[in-house]
Amino acid sequence: MEYLILAAALLFVWGGIALLQTVREKKRRDWEKERLCASFGQPAAREYEPGEFQGIPRYFEKHRGSFCLDEITWRDLDLDEVFQRMNTTGSSAGQEYLYYMLKTPVFDERELLRREEQMRYFTQHRQQRVELQMRFCKMGRTGRYSLYDYLDFLDDLGERKNGKQIVLDLLLVASAALIAVHLQTGLLLLLALLTYNISTYLKQKHDIEPYLVSFRYVFRTLDLADALCRTKIPAIEEETRRLKQLSGDFRNLRRDAIFGMRSTGNSSNPLEVAADYLNMIFHFDIIGFNRMLRQVRMQAPRIDEVISLVGRIDALIAAAGYRAGLPGWCVPTFAQNTVAFTGLYHPLLADPVKNDGTLKRGILLTGSNASGKSTFLKAVALNAVLAQTIHTCCADSYRGPIFRVLTSMALRDDLKKGESYYMTEIKSIKRILDEKKTGDAAVLCCVDEVLRGTNTVERIAASTQILKSLARPGVWCFAATHDIELTTLLQQEYDNFHFEEQIVEGDIRFPYRLLPGQATTRNAILLLSVMGYEQELIKKAQAMASRFVETGKWTNGEEN
Repeated sequence: MEYLILAAALLFVWGGIALLQTVREKKRRDWEKERLCASFGQPAAREYEPGEFQGIPRYFEKHRGSFCLDEITWRDLDLDEVFQRMNTTGSSAGQEYLYYMLKTPVFDERELLRREEQMRYFTQHRQQRVELQMRFCKMGRTGRYSLYDYLDFLDDLGERKNGKQIVLDLLLVASAALIAVHLQTGLLLLLALLTYNISTYLKQKHDIEPYLVSFRYVFRTLDLADALCRTKIPAIEEETRRLKQLSGDFRNLRRDAIFGMRSTGNSSNPLEVAADYLNMIFHFDIIGFNRMLRQVRMQAPRIDEVISLVGRIDALIAAAGYRAGLPGWCVPTFAQNTVAFTGLYHPLLADPVKNDGTLKRGILLTGSNASGKSTFLKAVALNAVLAQTIHTCCADSYRGPIFRVLTSMALRDDLKKGESYYMTEIKSIKRILDEKKTGDAAVLCCVDEVLRGTNTVERIAASTQILKSLARPGVWCFAATHDIELTTLLQQEYDNFHFEEQIVEGDIRFPYRLLPGQATTRNAILLLSVMGYEQELIKKAQAMASRFVETGKWTNGEEN
């Protein structure tokens, strides 16, 4: 009777613990669901592990297409910051695919429409979206290294075969059998083999343990793929159908993982401890690891496809959340001969001014310092990129060609290479001149202050010829300049637009509105006054500028 009471008490305690764990897990899941619902449409607010951001481009580097945004364009358009605001993905596969997607504009409208269909579904069906997000969060991240880094690390292991381990296991069995025939010889042989197996096991286990990280993430990815196959979500039916086709290819890999994925000495369970000792003696987990390594190498293309399919879904959910949080957005329309937009703005600005425009060819953009020229060029180029990646524009409406986008804007001299600003600039522009000769899609190039790194005479002469060279069919060049002379020299090739300032009570204000025609005012000297420079200095500078406009000659400002 006492034993029954004790057993009942233990059962009651066990049941209470299990119930408590179930309640806690339910609360955690409910909290996670609430967090995911509340965060949709909000900028991403996560911190990256040290070195993690360096691993994110690895998927892109492994899948680089015929055209992608180069590093100059990516940096000019602040796409690292755009990516970070957009990156609400739950998995490493998702964030790496999102980076790849932003880096690789699409030229196939059918693919863009497919992305549009999926993003709209995720936006409109909260329950299904959150269900998917929960699964991606469970899949998790790989930390500072990309999964592709880990898979590359496997090459360091070289070719690993099981012949030696199998022979040693057979000898162990034979030595145990020999004990029945000749006790002393059998025991000595058995002891020698056990000593050798255990000592070599510890070294081999130490060598392969770090590589289990990559396998663990591969299996979490495969488990997520299986879970996605069980969902009934129409928007990802194409992806789940392909995942089901691929799942059968991983049976051998999963079988080998039963032994190969075990870690030694991290359990107090008696059965687990016994399994550890058996592994030390017979190297079952080493054999399983070697078989698993071979399977992963054989199945690498299929594993890569699973990662792509899973990552794509996670990335598109993040993209849908990003545009849901924009103050205004539209789906782009693609047309060959016009770039037209209303309410276009730059998404990184806290309080952006929206602009309208209808452009039939390249433009020269003039205007005062700080009037908004560079921001406008960035807004146009960035929206062209977003149109062809997440099928979204930060505008009330947008219509334009499908572009190959290149920019030359926020350049710096390269001290490591010993190159001046001018050398950096002419190399940057040369790549645009070369790009226009390749590919079928139109080129959109945005250039801020052409050849600002050299003297006025040569700058105007060279800029004129470079911009004329870019004024070709299929090339849309939008260039900002302070050289008003270019607006006259290039009036046959470019349309003129400008931004202007307003002087209010001795202060300068900028409306940031795009206006037709060339700028008629300058504000560089006036800005000196606003910033508190001495009036005598300002008067002399104004006098010099006035005399040059009148005579075409410079004086030192000391003449009466």
